[in-house]
Amino acid sequence: MNRPRPPRTDLEAPLDHAESRRRLVGIALMCTALVCFSALDATAKYLNQVLDPLQTVWVRYIGSVVLVSLFVNAFTTPGVSRTARPWLQGARSLLLFGSTVFNFLALQYLQLAEAMAITFSVPFLVALLAGPMLGERLGPRRLAAIAIGFLGVLVVVRPGLGGLHPAFLLSLMGVVCYGLYAITTRMLAQVDHPRTILFYSGLGGVALATPIVPFVWIEPPSLAFWLLLGSVAVYGTVGHWLLILAHARAPAAVLSPFLYTQIVWMLALGWLVFGDFPDVFTLIGAAIVIACGLYLLARERAIRGRRP
Repeated sequence: MNRPRPPRTDLEAPLDHAESRRRLVGIALMCTALVCFSALDATAKYLNQVLDPLQTVWVRYIGSVVLVSLFVNAFTTPGVSRTARPWLQGARSLLLFGSTVFNFLALQYLQLAEAMAITFSVPFLVALLAGPMLGERLGPRRLAAIAIGFLGVLVVVRPGLGGLHPAFLLSLMGVVCYGLYAITTRMLAQVDHPRTILFYSGLGGVALATPIVPFVWIEPPSLAFWLLLGSVAVYGTVGHWLLILAHARAPAAVLSPFLYTQIVWMLALGWLVFGDFPDVFTLIGAAIVIACGLYLLARERAIRGRRP
């Protein structure tokens, strides 16, 4: 299999037309993946009102492995299991599993927007780790946009020290796992084909969750719940495939700020599914987040305009 060309990591240098286009495509893929992840979280939160969270996690991973195997296997894609860094593939799979478990457990007690407030600290962690681990540099204007975007998230949730639920600690642990997962995805995208990365993504989750499932399994009460369980696997598989493709086209420090756009989808789903109607502060915070996302996209276009 031919590997995609790794993206340039000098984030402030002028880009040629092809490289700039690759980054814009990577940003679009990233934003689409976030729509899938928002639907995944909302569905999991709904299911976990009746089912055990670990049961939902297992279905998410076993369904993902089955779906991936239908299209990415040794017969349809020769050499798909061949990886240049098998230990890193295993670590990435376990980090993804840990992020999912902590997130699903936290969503039992937190609103979707509250969980996002913690998740949106991921860009800071990725930016800090991208320097020593990936050699990427984060420009001051992008860093300022990330900081302002995070302030917008704080306006949305208005966290008070006396009001923090202990489940925030679970969400924070999920953030650490996800930040390291994003970095390892970026590292593997430079040496392995996206199909290989996707092939290994769910294996760790299946290996860890399968022995536990018989002890926590609750029979879904209706066909609708079975269908929702199946959709969890679809959302997760499609979302992570898009995420892998995005990281193959743009540096992690370019993509990570666009995590903020997920607050829009989470607010919408929280309102439509759980009746969490956004107040004026929520709308103001969401506007700040959107403005920062548009500024980051404008910065990409400005760098494109400075090409030689």
